[in-house]
Amino acid sequence: MGLIDDLKGKAQGLIHGNEQAIKDGITKAGDLVDTKTGGKYSGHVDKVQDGASRLVDQHGSQDPAAVQDPQAPVNPVPPADRAP
Repeated sequence: MGLIDDLKGKAQGLIHGNEQAIKDGITKAGDLVDTKTGGKYSGHVDKVQDGASRLVDQHGSQDPAAVQDPQAPVNPVPPADRAP
């Protein structure tokens, strides 16, 4: 498993079960940016908030225990020096 896949799995594990808290944080961060910029970039901020919330929905709905390593063999062969 590569570094990116490992990080992705860890992120999915953190998201699962915490979707609403993460979405609340996304909303608060966007509101802070809007306040600090006087709403000048509110359209851009809204797009980023929507995209981040969709990402949380997509990855948070998956059970991290059910996500399998795509490179892991389906039926691994035990080492020759150990009995199965």
